[in-house]
This record gives sequence, C-alpha cells and structure tokens, in this order.
Amino acid sequence: MAKPQQHAFYRDWIGANDLIPFTIAIKETDLLIFADKPLTEEAEKAVLQYRHQLEAYIQKNPEFLNSLIPLSEDEFAPSIIKEMMRAAMMAQVGPMASVAGAVAEKVGTYLLDYTRQIVVENGGDIFLHISNEITIGVYAGNSPLSNKLGLKITSFHRPLGVCTSSGTVGHSISFGKSDAVTVIADSASLADATATAVGNRVKGRKDIARGLQYAQTINGIMGTLIIVDDTFGAWGNIDIVS
Repeated sequence: MAKPQQHAFYRDWIGANDLIPFTIAIKETDLLIFADKPLTEEAEKAVLQYRHQLEAYIQKNPEFLNSLIPLSEDEFAPSIIKEMMRAAMMAQVGPMASVAGAVAEKVGTYLLDYTRQIVVENGGDIFLHISNEITIGVYAGNSPLSNKLGLKITSFHRPLGVCTSSGTVGHSISFGKSDAVTVIADSASLADATATAVGNRVKGRKDIARGLQYAQTINGIMGTLIIVDDTFGAWGNIDIVS
C-alpha cells in the first residue's frame, strides 16, 4: 500500500461543491471522502474491514505484495483480493498496482448504503457514484500542464474509477517517465491497474500514442489522458476542460 503524500494538494482540485467532505486516516490509508452527509464512523469501519482482509491475505501469501506480474486467481480469497487479481490480469501488472483504486471502490460501495452520492479519493485514485457534474483536476508534477487540465464527470459516468499513475510523482513503482496517466473505467481497481500498465509503456512524448493504444485493448476502459512534459494525448469518452 502506497504511503500518503505529505501534502495532497491535488485534493483541492476535486470540484464537488454539493457534497460534504471529510477525511479518514488509518495507518497508510488516507482517504478524502465526499458524501451527502458526514459518515466518519461508517467509513472507518469499512477501511478497517478491507485493510484487515488485505493484511491477512498478504501475511499468508507474501507474493501478492511483491509480484510485478499477474497472479492466478484464488477462489477462496476475499472479494477485494479477487478484484485486484482480475484487474491485474486484465492490465498485465502485479496485483498491488490496483490497491489504491480497490480500497477506494470498496469503501465507496460500502458507504452507498448510507448516502446517495459518494466520491472517495485515495492517493490520487478516485471512486465515484454521483448524480451531479463534478470536475477533477489532473496533477502532473512539474509539467507545465499540471493543474491546467481537468476531467469533467457527468451523471452519465457512474459508478466509475478515475485513477492516475505517474513516473515522476509519488512513491508508487513505475517503469515509465510520464508526468500523469489518468484512466477512467467502470471499475476503480481496473482504472488503477491500467494507469500503471499504460504508464510503464510511456518513456517520453513519442510513447503517448503507444500508451493510448494499449489502453484501448483493455475491456472496461472508457478513456485515457497521458501527460508528458508540455504534451498530452487523450482517447475515449472523456471531457477535458481547462
């Protein structure tokens, strides 16, 4: 599990003015949540539940934590583990490449029993189920395009995951050099895994087209935005705004 960044300033770039924000921080898990009402107790319960499932499984299966390639599905594993394994297999990465998106999605789905709308942000990876339009800013490190581009999400897109990987920002493992790869999918686990997989393939501007092509081969991906320095490319059903 990735450690939270010391200053998650990209959190100021989620425009969900009609919802109430609150945060949950338990060990490495650091969530910003928007809901119709404060749900701190319920969110903490969900985080503890899914963290326990992950920690217990990793203790018995350490390869799940360290593998950089997909692992065979385990029919006896908890649902969050199964979803991470499926996402990793589809994107051809290690299962932990989907952990932030998986936690966001599981917590968000849990909280939908208590709220009509939900946005859960986990280290830049987002699960959302909304009725109204919101805009999500794209943080791309030192790129001149950082905080210059946003993704407009409408009620047509729900539920879904919006996840970002970077080869120049943060602690997560990436073999590429993109400033940001943002993927929109019908699953936050899949969006997270795919953002990593696409990012691994982007070493520079010349690889933007290659990365977009790879994203198109994965079922469930709705759109992809890739930023490298002062250049960006996009594909799919996404609405890029200033």
